Amino acid sequence: MSVVKSIEVVLPKDAVYLAGSIIDGQVVLTLNSTLVDPIVKVELVGRGYVEWNEEIGETRDYSRDVICNNKADYVHKTKTFPIKDNWLRAGSHTFDFHFNLPPRLPSTFNSKIGHISYFVQALCLDREHILAKKKLYLLVQGISEFRQRNLSENSVSVEAEKKVLYNCCSQGWVSLHVQMSKNTYVPGEKVTFTSEIRNHTGKYIKTVVFALYAHVQYEGFTPSAERRRRADSSELLRQMANARIPAFNSTTVVSAFNLPLVLSVSSGSQENEIMRTSYELVVTIHLPWSLSTVKARLPIIITSTREGQANCPQLDELPYEDHMV
Repeated sequence: MSVVKSIEVVLPKDAVYLAGSIIDGQVVLTLNSTLVDPIVKVELVGRGYVEWNEEIGETRDYSRDVICNNKADYVHKTKTFPIKDNWLRAGSHTFDFHFNLPPRLPSTFNSKIGHISYFVQALCLDREHILAKKKLYLLVQGISEFRQRNLSENSVSVEAEKKVLYNCCSQGWVSLHVQMSKNTYVPGEKVTFTSEIRNHTGKYIKTVVFALYAHVQYEGFTPSAERRRRADSSELLRQMANARIPAFNSTTVVSAFNLPLVLSVSSGSQENEIMRTSYELVVTIHLPWSLSTVKARLPIIITSTREGQANCPQLDELPYEDHMV
């Protein structure tokens, strides 16, 4: 039977830690029997990694795939707990710890190409072996390095219009005007916007789709140290509103959704940066009877400050809502 029954890391459930904040927790070690000369410690680790395959030499008579990758180490701290008289009796033992997160950290992130992860790991060792260990991953929200002066107070709007053919020879147009009171938000905040739709066709418009996209540019290196970049996009949120706009009519849809709790901040300039992120709200009207769509795209800026996060609305609100005017 092993001397160590279990080792656990105790932290607040589902906590989101801001860069620069303090992590307070406990390591709980339970022993089946007395342990002499133990080493009990806890580590805080944060690192990022990106990797993808890329074809080179495609313009020549030959081509081959190479692996492009990159990595970054953001934090690595260790605390070793003092053990009185260098032995621990059978039973449970609790060790308190706290770590200060560095003020400049990117947010927790995960995709098929790369990840940025943070974890706290507790270990119990004797002089030769690791007897037990336990890892607990953290949610970390990065802080913006730059200030967006007056940007959050400026309303933004975009218009899109498309001429369409339907019923073989009929012609009309559909226009879309999307407006937001601001375009700068913090993670977890409610985003509200208004979509004005004018249907100047003899057809019925049934639905409008709202989607939030993250556009990420990864930076890596080939085995020969050549710099490479890879762009990728992912859909973070997607909702559908039943617009039900009759022929030759118009309507206004007021929509709202809550942003995810943790988001990469819109890219500034950071050293050792392996990825850059931008965001875009896309409103789409599907016109199946003309095999076309009308799209409006609005840039969204994600920032994060201690003040902004403290003033962020509670996340027990509905994640999405819309209504007609």
